[in-house]
Amino acid sequence: MKPRPAAEDFGRLPAEIPSLGHNGGPPMDLLLAYQKHLLETTALFPVVVVEKSRRIGYTWAIAADAVLTSAAGKAAKGMDTLYIGYNLDMAREFIDTCGAWARLFDKACSAMSEELFDDGSDDGIKAFRISFASGFEIVALASRPRSLRGRQGYVIIDEAAFHDDLDELLKAAMALLIWGGKVAVISTHNGTAHPFNQLIDACRAGKKPYPVLRVTFDDALKDGLFRRICLVKGDDWSQEAEDVWAAGIYASYGDAADEELRVIPKNKGGTWLPRDLVVARMSAEIPVLRWECEPGFVDLPDFARRAAALAWCEEHLKPLLDRLDPTRQSVYGHDYARLRDASVGWPAQIMSDLTLRTAFVFELRNVPDEEQKLIVRYVLDRMPRLVKAAIDAGGNGASLAERMRQLFGPDRVEEVKFSTEWYRVNMPPFKAALEGASMLLAKDADILVDFGQFEMRDGVAQLKRHQARTTGTDGHKRHGDAGIAAVLAHYASRLPAQSYGYEPARSAEANRRHDLPDFTDDDDRGFGFGAGGY
Repeated sequence: MKPRPAAEDFGRLPAEIPSLGHNGGPPMDLLLAYQKHLLETTALFPVVVVEKSRRIGYTWAIAADAVLTSAAGKAAKGMDTLYIGYNLDMAREFIDTCGAWARLFDKACSAMSEELFDDGSDDGIKAFRISFASGFEIVALASRPRSLRGRQGYVIIDEAAFHDDLDELLKAAMALLIWGGKVAVISTHNGTAHPFNQLIDACRAGKKPYPVLRVTFDDALKDGLFRRICLVKGDDWSQEAEDVWAAGIYASYGDAADEELRVIPKNKGGTWLPRDLVVARMSAEIPVLRWECEPGFVDLPDFARRAAALAWCEEHLKPLLDRLDPTRQSVYGHDYARLRDASVGWPAQIMSDLTLRTAFVFELRNVPDEEQKLIVRYVLDRMPRLVKAAIDAGGNGASLAERMRQLFGPDRVEEVKFSTEWYRVNMPPFKAALEGASMLLAKDADILVDFGQFEMRDGVAQLKRHQARTTGTDGHKRHGDAGIAAVLAHYASRLPAQSYGYEPARSAEANRRHDLPDFTDDDDRGFGFGAGGY
């Protein structure tokens, strides 16, 4: 038998499909880009999880993978393939597709046979099988966890979110990894609470070492799905025709389009961060500081505002910063606000057991932008072994984030602009840290309420919309401010980082002679406190 092709060869076996020739044009790839990516990923990882849109040809693609796997000899890492759909019609369709691929690949195989598969029960279960000259076979059957017991090979669980007992099925499938098997879990969504979505969350949180592929209907269109449909049907393609067709597909799904086509699991209730979980991670020993400037503070002269801000830092922040462990790496998260909400800083240190311990939390209200920069710089400059700061760079926060990046360098300051995709990637690890007791929070009533402001929206954990502001114990409005700062601190702790030692260009004594805070250096003479600017 020929060895299994390399990943870069997938999608071009053979170079053309005679039955798909169209208007005498050039040969087309067998697989579209996202379908190729699936085969490239299964070639590299023993377990792959896929969340996908309806009807984008993933069964066609994974059938090619099954044929390439089972038609290969043992020396080329060939093995049996066990396809499990949630009903017999899926099993029959899959075997038919595998037969078509075998003919295209010119692989010697038997005709499809229908039989009773021995799953250990008295009656067995109906299955479909094709065998290859390699000695391996593809078996397609309906969903029963015990059907995998005692088997070995490549397990494909199709439309996993619609199996009756996915948890047990996954347990049985993962056992095949011990002796070199493989598992692909593929599905559209069936709600946020379903085990399939929980599996994806666990993967993104780092609890499971499996890659997650995500392909929406729009992703498939960009990669040529409608062009391929036109090719198969013998129709001419145009962008106008594609737009009309896609609009009709979305209209046909109506309210279900988000889950079925956009790959957004429907939220069927439940709190994203349970109150008891947050409280369990809180410590009363971690201080929470708040500074609110009086109305009119912004109109004071520059030197008066700076002096007031520095005095607050010296009185309230310096004692806490001096208590930080100089042997531990420090990280920082900051959620910026200027008028309606609180601007929250969240310094933390990474302990010897890798727990992220909050050092303290400070909240600023009605503090002008320049004084916020002073305070944040004051904190970052005194945090021992500062490896990373993640600062909200949305809206007016961009100025603060950019200035800290200029002062401390892009290696240590990350300017974060929130998006649905950012939340999708970074919220699951944050929740996992709380569930695993690897993050310690400040115990405070307002902070607890802020953590309750995260909700599942568009299938992703993120803050509730702006209309959902809460009122803090001080009577001011809040919008999950401390929650976002904590998420940013945790995000900073996960970024690739290098530990630095910071030594100012001038001594602290020299700074005092110039009436400057310790962290002002020669590079800032034209922009620092002494020059009337920042």
